Amino acid sequence: MLKPTLLSKKTKFVLLLLVVLLCTAFIAVNCYVVNIGKNSIYTADTVPDTEAILVLGAYVFPDGTLSNMLHDRLTTGYELWELDTAPKIIVSGDHGRTQYDEVNAMKNFMMDKGVPGKDVFMDHAGFSTYESIYRARDIFQVKKLVIVTQDYHLPRAIFIARSLGLDAYGVASDRHDYGSVMVQYKLREMAARNKDFWLATLLKPEPTFLGEAIPVFGDGGATDDQ
Repeated sequence: MLKPTLLSKKTKFVLLLLVVLLCTAFIAVNCYVVNIGKNSIYTADTVPDTEAILVLGAYVFPDGTLSNMLHDRLTTGYELWELDTAPKIIVSGDHGRTQYDEVNAMKNFMMDKGVPGKDVFMDHAGFSTYESIYRARDIFQVKKLVIVTQDYHLPRAIFIARSLGLDAYGVASDRHDYGSVMVQYKLREMAARNKDFWLATLLKPEPTFLGEAIPVFGDGGATDDQ
C-alpha cells in the first residue's frame, strides 16, 4: 500500500519541477526579448536615419475608421517622415479578406497628410509582427528601418528585426490612454515574445505569402490594388 503513495509523490514532484522550469524559461525569454529590443528604442528626434519607416497595422473599424492605436502609429510614422528620418514608408497590416483592409486605410491617412503615394508602400500580407518584418526584408528589400508601434509591442518587433539581420530601431507611438484593454494586450504580449523568440532565432519560417521583390527604393504605386 505504500508503494503507490511513494510513486504518486514522485510524480507530483516531477510535475512541479517541470512547471517551475517552464515558468522560469518563459520569464527568462520574455526578459531577454525586452532587454534586446529596448536598447534600440529612440524618440522621433533622436532616431538614426534609415531607408524606410515601417508602421505596423492595427484594427480598422468596419466603416473605415482607424482605431486609436492605429491612428497613433500612423501619426508618429508621418512625423518621422516629415523629419526626414526615411524617404519611404511601409504600411503593413491585414488585407487578407476583401471585407477587411488595414493597409489602404493606412496609405490613405498618409496621403491625406500630404505624403506622395509613390513614397508609401503597402504590405497587404502583414498578418503578424513576424511576417511584417520578414516581408520588409525580403519583399521590400529593406536593410535599415525604424519600426513604429506602441511601447508594449516595440521591443518584440525590434528583436525580431535584429534577429532577421536588419539594422532596426524603434519609436513608440503611445499618444492615448488605451484603457483597461492594455492589461489583456500586455499579458498576450508576454506569450507572443516567447513564440517569436523561437520563430526569429531558430525556426525562421517563411511568411504566409512571399512573391516578387518590390524594392522600397522604387515607386509605392506598385503595391496599389490592381
